[in-house]
Amino acid sequence: MNFLAKLLVTNLVIISCAQLGRRYPALAGLIATMPITTLLVLFWLYSDRPGDYQNLVAYNRGVLFGIVPTILFFATSLYCFHRQLPVGAAVGAGFVAWLAGALVHQWVLR
Repeated sequence: MNFLAKLLVTNLVIISCAQLGRRYPALAGLIATMPITTLLVLFWLYSDRPGDYQNLVAYNRGVLFGIVPTILFFATSLYCFHRQLPVGAAVGAGFVAWLAGALVHQWVLR
């Protein structure tokens, strides 16, 4: 599948979720954490390299272990939002937590 089509489909999913979040933020949060993006990437990977299941296995393993840094991001930013820190500070702290988890992720999966 051509790059532009992949870009359009993926952005459509993200924009739709953001639009839904204006009215139903909790539902948009649930949809954002669904494996929609993961499924799209799996499809793109398979369409680019049909039959390369080792690539799909490595990708799935990365996603599975990548959940931990993502949880760290959301737990940290949620804590900061409860403390009513500015959005930039909350997201920044969440990113620092995610980065620490991501470094461990890469070290473990090496």
